[in-house]
Amino acid sequence: MKKLGSELLLLLTAAIWGFAFVAQRQGMQHMDPLLFNGIRFALGALVVGLLAGKKALPERKMPFPWLLGIVLFIAATLQQIGIVYTTAGNAGFITGLYVVFVPLLGIFRKQHISGTILIAIILSVIGLYFINAQQSVTVSLGNLIVLISAVFWAWHVQLIDRYTRQYDTLTVAFYQCSFVALASITAGLAWNLLNNPAYLTDGMFCSSLSAAFLPLLYGGVFSVGIAYTLQVHAQKKVAPAPATIILCLEGVFALLGGWLLLNEQITGSIVLGAALLFTAMLISIRSKFTLRSG
Repeated sequence: MKKLGSELLLLLTAAIWGFAFVAQRQGMQHMDPLLFNGIRFALGALVVGLLAGKKALPERKMPFPWLLGIVLFIAATLQQIGIVYTTAGNAGFITGLYVVFVPLLGIFRKQHISGTILIAIILSVIGLYFINAQQSVTVSLGNLIVLISAVFWAWHVQLIDRYTRQYDTLTVAFYQCSFVALASITAGLAWNLLNNPAYLTDGMFCSSLSAAFLPLLYGGVFSVGIAYTLQVHAQKKVAPAPATIILCLEGVFALLGGWLLLNEQITGSIVLGAALLFTAMLISIRSKFTLRSG
């Protein structure tokens, strides 16, 4: 019963992330990828810090999970940059391929892939294809950047599985968000000041911040602060491969968000793809993927 509750939390996480895709697209119209990510992760870290209080601080003997923060920073940055150079459909399909990369990376941690999980992975990839059948997946710099980000998203899922055995949920969530915020803001400010030394004094930064306020608010409070915390907590009970299959449903919620908020069309192909993804999720929930070594 507890495991089912964790899977429902992952589904809620996918929904929040799916609608956040709309916010990210809108926010990118006013702010560069690094600063947008930096500010929304800073807001997320603030939310987690307020919820956790002193619980966010690990014991002194526990090392800081540097690798987790670095991998999340690279994944989030590459995805945000890649969206600039490719279409939303391409980005959604290619990012969803991390459903394949997670179990492949799990082999290095001696995680076995059951037959039912393999079937669920195949259905997920086919579903993602049908959802984006109207889009032209061309070879481009943007697609390549998003593909690389998908590998890092998969690595992030595996690292969450590892660190949740060592740290409290809120500790992991707080420190990974704080690291990404600090790294992104530092890199973003350096990039903007290099291109425009008066970036902070000519009103450009304040203007961009004001225009992107609502996307930043949703992306920071809900997508980062709440959703990443739910993911960390839920993955204490759900193994990486089935967790990823559930999380890849964010593509379905992104389409729903686009339909509701951006008046984007939903075709029969998209409905079929969503049905296949939902079927894959149900299969993964019923599987006995239990080996979590490494």
